[in-house]
Amino acid sequence: MVIGIKKIVCFNLVSIFFAMQYTAGQSIYRYHICLGANYSTTRTGSSTFQTNLNLLIPSLSNNSNPIIIKNGFHNTTVGQIPDTVYGSFQCRGDVSLDDCKTCVQMGTQDINTNQRCPNDKQAIIWFNGCMIRYSNQYYFGIMQDKPADYFWSLNNVSTNPDEFNQILGYLMKNLVTQALSNSSFAIGNKNLPNSTTKVNGFVQCSADISSSDCSRCLNEAIAELPDCCSGKRAGKVIKPSCFLKYDLDPFFQSTTVTSPPHPRVSPPWSANTSKGNSKLAVSIAVLSAIAVFSGTAAWSLWRKKTKTKTKIKKIDYFDDEIRTTDSMHFSFSGVSAATDNFSEANKLGEGGFGSVYKGTLQDKQEIALKRLSKNSRQGEQEFKNEVTLVAKLQHRNLVKLVGFSLAGEEKLLIYEYMPNGSLDQVLFGCTPFCVCLFLFYQAFWDTWINNVCVFWSEEFVDSVKCTHLDWERRYSIIGGVARGLLYLHEESRLKIIHRDLKASNILLDKEMNSKIADFGMARLFGLHQIQDSTSRIVGTHGYMAPEYIMHGEFSVKSDVFSFGVLVLEILCGQRNSSFHKTNVARDLLSYAWRHWKNGSDVEILDPTLKDAYCRSEVRRCIHVALLCVQENVLDRPTMPTVVQMLNNNSVTSHDLPSSPAFLADSTRHPDLNLGSSKEQASSRDESISEVLPWSVNEVSVSELYPR
Repeated sequence: MVIGIKKIVCFNLVSIFFAMQYTAGQSIYRYHICLGANYSTTRTGSSTFQTNLNLLIPSLSNNSNPIIIKNGFHNTTVGQIPDTVYGSFQCRGDVSLDDCKTCVQMGTQDINTNQRCPNDKQAIIWFNGCMIRYSNQYYFGIMQDKPADYFWSLNNVSTNPDEFNQILGYLMKNLVTQALSNSSFAIGNKNLPNSTTKVNGFVQCSADISSSDCSRCLNEAIAELPDCCSGKRAGKVIKPSCFLKYDLDPFFQSTTVTSPPHPRVSPPWSANTSKGNSKLAVSIAVLSAIAVFSGTAAWSLWRKKTKTKTKIKKIDYFDDEIRTTDSMHFSFSGVSAATDNFSEANKLGEGGFGSVYKGTLQDKQEIALKRLSKNSRQGEQEFKNEVTLVAKLQHRNLVKLVGFSLAGEEKLLIYEYMPNGSLDQVLFGCTPFCVCLFLFYQAFWDTWINNVCVFWSEEFVDSVKCTHLDWERRYSIIGGVARGLLYLHEESRLKIIHRDLKASNILLDKEMNSKIADFGMARLFGLHQIQDSTSRIVGTHGYMAPEYIMHGEFSVKSDVFSFGVLVLEILCGQRNSSFHKTNVARDLLSYAWRHWKNGSDVEILDPTLKDAYCRSEVRRCIHVALLCVQENVLDRPTMPTVVQMLNNNSVTSHDLPSSPAFLADSTRHPDLNLGSSKEQASSRDESISEVLPWSVNEVSVSELYPR
């Protein structure tokens, strides 16, 4: 009995503690978004900007006096261009001005103490009762609906989900109408059918935007609720310029703002006596405390069981690695509309992980959207890789990840659109038939041969592109890929092994600059890590290093091998996997090596180049490529050496390549053997993805090109 009483007292003390935290000041830190990664300079790169920021943060706290605050909002500016810092705070409409002041004061202290975004020039930090924001760009009065963030309850409603969603939508729409005439803020609730339970709603816009912008921001947020929160007991959508929340449990705080009545929406609480309001406020606080306490316990229990439930795993993404890139999250409805509901007319390609579509966002930006297969376990890992790795990479020779969408079973990746498609389509686009015609009728190519090519084989990409890939462009593409790999291996803040470098994963922008794409198979290495091993061999035949195929071992030298193969393909204009000079050599690597050894290396060049090339550059590229595809891992150069040789003509006769790797008798080096014998044994039982004979594409879905 004594133990029982102790438990009750303990629970009540915990409840009171949570209630005090929830109501006092509303200053509990929730989360933040750092936006400075989109800019080339950082806070640490400009002492003047840092000084101005250090002045701005406390000035926000000093200006949180209730006399100064209007609608819980205040903005200020410190410094001169280009080091100007713009800052503001916005308090929730249901907290008192005193609580608003406390939230801002404690929030600014939190920012200074914890350095939420230490290297960024833009940040948004949310607390229970207020939002604090600063930026190096002017944003006052400008509606911004991205980045957006979404939260939802793990529990479903007990009523019919469709009926609940309909009532919720009606409530939120009515609250938007009220907010437009009431300082951009409204709260309310509505009874569920045949129940005393009410769904409570809250909407608010930043006080500095117009009514029309407020309406647009909130209505877009409402439209996104079905994607994240359909049938859930609680949910909220947060954007820089607006915020909405609903919950079956009460969560309002006492407020000086009175929402105008609506004929079909009950007021948030009845106009009882002061005593009644006080009781209700206490009840709300206690209920909120219990809800927080119960939710925390339920969350801990759920986290132990979540590993076996695929449907719930989507929440893991947000709670772990992907949480750091929520600013790139797009609504499913938005990206669906951008692709005309994934119409076949917008379909660019299809591969092992899913399909790729062309789309146009509301701001007219063209995108390539990869829709991962719902049934692909490998697709789940690719999604995680792309979002957690590519989002952190910034280089002119890497394809930019614009964002992602995660809604139920749907996993979508959004990239910048590459109008010139992939290198394999440009490089191998002409049929052998057309190449023969080209050799015999060079003088008539512009007027006749192109038409024959297109007529002869419509399944290939427009063959005019073959004539565009002159030597200067090929040499530029080789250099771009080399610089991209150098960045991944040495220059980025992460050390990444791509593991799937091939022609179809090199995309070309409108100026034919090369960009490495598709990081679904990429692996993150430690700073001093040399090698790793796997029992699951994935990739494309013709590009994989022999030590990877035979033993599952991969390193930076595996990417170097793939780069060497790619360079030879660019030079020859033929795929290594379908090399057809079987009477001379069984593969492209040995073919190139024999010609190099005999002094006839330039004879391997694509015949469409004729004599329009720089002989020294061609020989240098062949030499470097053969160094990259050597059988012994230790003999291959690193990417810094490769880039140096390509740029400075530093390759010499002393750098003589040995024979290229033959996959049947790969040589391993004992110092690089980091895999277990068990893994090596099991690797032979794994299937290796091969080129499909009926597909222009190869193995992974990175074909971001128009048909």
